[in-house]
Amino acid sequence: MKISSAAIALSFAYGASAFAPSVDPSRIGTPSTTASSTELDLFFMNTLKHKRAVSKVNKPARVNDSITEKEVRGLFELWNSALATGDSRVVASRYSKNPVLLPTVKDDPRTDYDSVKDYFDTFLLKKPQGTILDGKVHIGDGWATDMGIYEFTMGATGDKVKARYTYNYVQEDGVWKIQHHHSSVMPEAVDMGKTITPDEVRGLFHLWNDALATLDPTKVAARYAKKGVLLPTVSDQARTDFASIRSYFVNFLQLKPQGKILESHVTIGNNWCQDAGIYEFTMGATGKKVKGRYSFVYVFEDGEWKISHHHSSVMPEPTMPQAITEEEVRNLFQLWNSALATEDADVVASRYSKNAVLLPTVSDVPRTSYDLIQDYFVGFLKKKPQGEILESNVTIGHNWCQDAGIYEFTMGATGDKVKGRYSFVYVYEDGQWKIAHHHSSVMPESIL
Repeated sequence: MKISSAAIALSFAYGASAFAPSVDPSRIGTPSTTASSTELDLFFMNTLKHKRAVSKVNKPARVNDSITEKEVRGLFELWNSALATGDSRVVASRYSKNPVLLPTVKDDPRTDYDSVKDYFDTFLLKKPQGTILDGKVHIGDGWATDMGIYEFTMGATGDKVKARYTYNYVQEDGVWKIQHHHSSVMPEAVDMGKTITPDEVRGLFHLWNDALATLDPTKVAARYAKKGVLLPTVSDQARTDFASIRSYFVNFLQLKPQGKILESHVTIGNNWCQDAGIYEFTMGATGKKVKGRYSFVYVFEDGEWKISHHHSSVMPEPTMPQAITEEEVRNLFQLWNSALATEDADVVASRYSKNAVLLPTVSDVPRTSYDLIQDYFVGFLKKKPQGEILESNVTIGHNWCQDAGIYEFTMGATGDKVKGRYSFVYVYEDGQWKIAHHHSSVMPESIL
């Protein structure tokens, strides 16, 4: 049998009745018995459009002639034209009833219409169009093979991708169909790895940062590889799948973070690269700036660079003990005493830490919140107190310190002088020393 060059060139001019597509009409779908007339019109229009597309890429072979090399090469153009329709059903119709498709970027062989169609459901999203760069044709009795190298331009991204191909064509129901299609990546590209420069590696951070700017956790999680691992800055849990990575960013994005790399060290390997260093985030929700150490390991997956590993940690030096001398510890009392002098209960309460405890001299109620501490000083400040340390004993620990001893207050409102015993425990919080614990008691001998 033979298909002429003219038949290939004019294949799109034939009507549906001139062809014999092997696709089962039941695959196209059937209209609902309750559909409206408009829905039925749309259904039949889409069905007719689909059938015409299938017909155009499945032309009949002529009888009593063999196929030429040029005509075999033309079969690729039929398949390429099927790709251009963007319809996976049309592409799948180019394959025989018992096909074998070994695709470029999937491990599993596709051996029937449904699995072939399934592959092209995804591949067609890239809007591929192919060109044969180098090919060799063999022709047998009722079969033909075309093998070589082709290149695809992905209309969705502009990327160009080369690959090796083998097509084995057979005549089926009077039409030349693809019985076997094997497509593989260029082996030297695999050995050499996907090329990328150090600046391009650093640029991958901006893709992630731009995803943060959308405030959409799904878009951020999509920047990670299928088996990505995230060890985040402020969560103990390792995130090892899309759902858990997305969950972390649901909360983190509430801070409206935007990052900037301050120091970067790039390593490039075979289809992987690493960027490690120091970055700083500005939290749009608060204006706060936070530095951290980072490691990004990227892998080339499904045609793009994705984050395979992301480790982010706080800067370790701020967790080292905040240096303070004994004299500086005693001077912390003066900050508190100066707050008393303002006669503003809020100013005094602000000298206490977030989880402070105040056991005051003349109240039985422990004050364990800002409001309770502030309430105590509303009353106490009416006496216009000013204190002086008479005896001090200082202890310094890891980001905490203690001053305990005896102080004396002069009450400006009455002129009275009152001694008491005190314990101040200070902690380093949000960049300053705050009172975490304050216990004040009357001198016991005066009440015995």
